[in-house]
Amino acid sequence: MGRPNHMPLGTTLSDAALIERSWRDPEDFALLFDRHAGHIHRYVARRLGDDTADDVVSETFLAAFRQRRDYDTARPEALPWLYGIATNFIRRHQRAETHRYKAYSKMGVLFDADDAAEQALERASAHAVRRPLTQALASLKARDRDVLLLVAWADLTYEEVANALSIPVGTVRSRLNRARAIVRNVLGSTDPTTEQTS
Repeated sequence: MGRPNHMPLGTTLSDAALIERSWRDPEDFALLFDRHAGHIHRYVARRLGDDTADDVVSETFLAAFRQRRDYDTARPEALPWLYGIATNFIRRHQRAETHRYKAYSKMGVLFDADDAAEQALERASAHAVRRPLTQALASLKARDRDVLLLVAWADLTYEEVANALSIPVGTVRSRLNRARAIVRNVLGSTDPTTEQTS
């Protein structure tokens, strides 16, 4: 029923173990896709919209598959690595992302609500915060916005952001501080991005 070296269904492997297994059995990489594609899609969709997110997720996992032999298997969780790859593809769509935030700020929308939970959250959000927040996001430098949104929306730690973007933790902190200062300036004392701790 299964190939040699194939674990039975239901066996939980770390991401690193799945990637390492995919070196021998490339189809095992599909399990990594099944595990994390939803997270990556939600993050990219919030930044670029659903249509573009589908393409970026495909590009992300294709690039990850091609780079899988370079993955540091000492890191059991691959999600930060995948967010980093996705962020690189998002950068190719920077102009579209900035236009999206500018359009949303005019309409008073922060992101597309694509399910009931997001819609409920959207209704609960104050219109007074959404427009200035999208204006602040549009005004950020792309590299600062990347760090801010990986922390705020992808829920990565500073270290995970540093690994995802291949930058030092100190650079993550400085970019995040700069981005938060702009957001605070626009929103006043209400900064919804300050929940993350290092």
